[in-house]
Amino acid sequence: MSSERLFYPHIIGEERTKNQETIDVANKYDNSVMASVYRGKEEEVNRAVAEARKTFEKSQITPSERGELLRKAAKLFAEKKEEIAQTISAEVGKVIRDARMEVDRGVQTFLAAAEEVGRITGHTVPIENQKGNENRLAFTIRQPVGVIGAITPFNFPFNLTAHKLAPALAAGNTVVLKPAEKTPVSAMMLVDVLLEAGFPPGTINVVNGFGHEAGDALLRHPDVDMYTFTGSPDVGKIVKSTTGIRKVTLELGSNAPNIVHSDASDLSEVAKSCVEKGMMHNGQACISVQRVYVHDDCLEEFLTYAREAAENLKVGNPQDDDTRVGPLIDEKSAERIEEWVNEAVSSGARVVSGGRRDGAIYYPTVLTDVKPEMKVVCEEVFAPVVVVVPYSDIHDAIRQANDSRFGLQVGVFTTNIDLAMNAAKQLRYGGVILNDVSTFRADTMPYGGIKDSGVGKEGPKYAIEEMTDEKIIVINTK
Repeated sequence: MSSERLFYPHIIGEERTKNQETIDVANKYDNSVMASVYRGKEEEVNRAVAEARKTFEKSQITPSERGELLRKAAKLFAEKKEEIAQTISAEVGKVIRDARMEVDRGVQTFLAAAEEVGRITGHTVPIENQKGNENRLAFTIRQPVGVIGAITPFNFPFNLTAHKLAPALAAGNTVVLKPAEKTPVSAMMLVDVLLEAGFPPGTINVVNGFGHEAGDALLRHPDVDMYTFTGSPDVGKIVKSTTGIRKVTLELGSNAPNIVHSDASDLSEVAKSCVEKGMMHNGQACISVQRVYVHDDCLEEFLTYAREAAENLKVGNPQDDDTRVGPLIDEKSAERIEEWVNEAVSSGARVVSGGRRDGAIYYPTVLTDVKPEMKVVCEEVFAPVVVVVPYSDIHDAIRQANDSRFGLQVGVFTTNIDLAMNAAKQLRYGGVILNDVSTFRADTMPYGGIKDSGVGKEGPKYAIEEMTDEKIIVINTK
């Protein structure tokens, strides 16, 4: 990355718009200012929505052209992979190996969306089967909803932005994007590439700013047809209550459970996977392993392997190739999880590994002897912390896993197919991952939760369904 500080204007139609105030973007490891974005408010949001509406109504871009542009953008992203990854690593604090993986996944997200352009279809409706409708033919078509307001989080500023923009564009919509103010640079680079690929000005508009200013103005704007949001459940409830009866897709939080039964294959690999995927992205992923329910018969062996795995993770500068855990998004977040862990320890929890903070870095931590009411168990830690809970009966493990206001994804390790399928049916989650951790996500699969984990689905095919309206057409053939 260049050491030169960059300033990023809003993107509104053909204009690069500046205003009086800016927001600094910090390198999360050394706290140096790496870039600044302009602080948008209601005025900029109004202009961006108006531009998106005008562009949508006059757009002549065909489906085949949309697919070609998405593929061209994917090629450009692949060529700029290292530059984008270095930016992600600096502005998020994400270790460079995870940042590179995020760019790779983003490329695949755009390619998958390009493939889905040619699969946007309705279906025939056999109404002639009903008496009195013998001479009628009915079918549905799908059309873009119009202007989409997209609000993205800090933890995956590239790929989660891709999961909103790629299907929106594939479906023929226009977008007003409000990136997370702590990590906006990756999103700005993404949009610049989309425009370089040839998407018409006004198709993608970006207003940077704070959630209570630019975000709130976007949510309240009457000319936005749909919202797609990733963030906390508390803010998700605000999004849903503010936007009224308009369409929303909400991908919110979780405190992902994983069940390790006594017959799990290769316990050392299972423990290593649970710990490493709990610490991956510095633990700042909605489906990071957090709660691990381990059968009594293998508990002590699991804890031995878990301790070893945690202690083998190199902590430090996220832009060093060997580092596996870097800083959290800010020191306040590290202080929060320090308080949660200390509170748990004071109430009887035992630290197996870690349990200490250095500035914004929280060391990979494994806890056991925890209680359900502890915050590290019942809330979303969003940090490199894994709690291990013993169980003796699989039904009790399932009950404990379900005992949460969240319901995004869960992992189950067992070689018993009957147990696996029964667990899959009983676990109240949007996704059940068998013989892998809750953190697994293929970018083409339907992804979304229940309960406080959200509504709607991501994954290009499924997001396109959310971002289109189905229209019934009936022909009287008399």
